[in-house]
Amino acid sequence: MKEVILDVQTRELGAKSKLSALRKEEKIPAVFYGKNIAPESITVDAKTFMSIIAENGANVIIDLNFKNDKKPAIVKSLQRDVLTQSPIHIDFQAISLEDKVEVLVPIHIEGVADGVKNFGGVMEFIVREVRVKALPKSIPQKISIDVSTLGLGQGITIADLPRLKNVDYVQEPSTLIVNVIAVAVEEEKPKEETAETTQPEVISKGKKDKEEGAETASASSVQKK
Repeated sequence: MKEVILDVQTRELGAKSKLSALRKEEKIPAVFYGKNIAPESITVDAKTFMSIIAENGANVIIDLNFKNDKKPAIVKSLQRDVLTQSPIHIDFQAISLEDKVEVLVPIHIEGVADGVKNFGGVMEFIVREVRVKALPKSIPQKISIDVSTLGLGQGITIADLPRLKNVDYVQEPSTLIVNVIAVAVEEEKPKEETAETTQPEVISKGKKDKEEGAETASASSVQKK
């Protein structure tokens, strides 16, 4: 993985007003910490930092350039403003290039699933980042998976991900990443017969029976006379 240099300035802990003033100057308050290292409060240039992330990804190794020393680190945490999504605080974790670290790596989907393209299914993207443990220089920027052969009812799990040198997947191997499901189709209900088609027959039939009965009774009385 590519290494880049980012200049830092030390700062003193202060009130929120001081932090707000730094951000107005396009500086991002940050903390640098690590194993056997006392935490240091620092600031970095916002534009330079965002340019580094945009070009190299969130897991890039950054050489923090202090006045007298360069210290390799990764971005362990990045806080953003809820409304503007601008970065407002960074946690830099010191690393050793010889020791593995745990980070989240984004999943990148390639292709269109056969079950979606030809059979009207829907693909569920369940896990968008996977946790890995890797040597800093071996951390991938992303992990790509090809979903074009997936049919209905098929998916890809952590166990199906490509094996990468010096990279271990930390999550449960059976964890489902993507899945293709069939779309349920509702059957049409048969139309019920309305009262208009049946009721007149019943009424007509009853009236006819009464008329026939009256005619029979009348004929009988005539004959008796």
